[in-house]
Amino acid sequence: MGKTELLITLILFNIFFVLFVAAVIVYIRKYKQRKKEYINEIEVKNEIHKRELLATQLEIQQATMQQIGRELHDNIGQKLTLVSLYTQQLLYENKVPEVSERIDQVSQIINQSLQDLRSLSKTLTDDNINQKEIVTLIQEEVDNTNSFKKCKVSFQHNFKQLDLGFAHKNVLLRITQEFIQNSIKHSKCRNILISLSTSEESLWELNIKDDGVGFDKSQTKSNGIGLTNMKNRAEIIGANFSLESQKNVGTMLNIILKRQP
Repeated sequence: MGKTELLITLILFNIFFVLFVAAVIVYIRKYKQRKKEYINEIEVKNEIHKRELLATQLEIQQATMQQIGRELHDNIGQKLTLVSLYTQQLLYENKVPEVSERIDQVSQIINQSLQDLRSLSKTLTDDNINQKEIVTLIQEEVDNTNSFKKCKVSFQHNFKQLDLGFAHKNVLLRITQEFIQNSIKHSKCRNILISLSTSEESLWELNIKDDGVGFDKSQTKSNGIGLTNMKNRAEIIGANFSLESQKNVGTMLNIILKRQP
């Protein structure tokens, strides 16, 4: 074999080697890209599946609450109404002042319990949520909390009317209720500030802050049932959820639903 043939052979070998290396690199890159796409596809499917499970849980919970609400109204409510009528009859027939006073007290307790039961039944059947604006629903919750005089709750918003469906109103109201109840029960707060706003970037943004003792999230077992419930509700409608807390400073919740491009 001459020098020319040897040189050509070496050149061809180097070309084939370079092409082989290039082919291997291209293959590896395509493999990594396909693997990445596959992983992303799996993550998207898992996220969709997770949201479907959460939505199903919410539907089951909602159906259960509606059934409980109807039972309270139709069964226990009717029995309390009957007892109320009996006490009124006893009050009318009784002629002993001391006994009449006690019967009247019992009648007032029954009537108050009946009123509370009707209010609870209405809330559980979700008629209240369907019929009212989100601002009205939150303001009613604020007024109810302030009536107990355990903590001062303030509410502000930057719109006259926000057109929301049942799912969004339900999530906003339940999260607000959960935060208020947790703050009053655990944080020893004096003030709670609720803010609901809308902008060009977000359909709505909910901010709630208390001035309580705060807590360490890393020391809270499984982040707490209440926190998990709030986070799950936000995930159902695709809202971003964030909660920060500092000891002796307070707790701040932010939930925002971005507008779709």
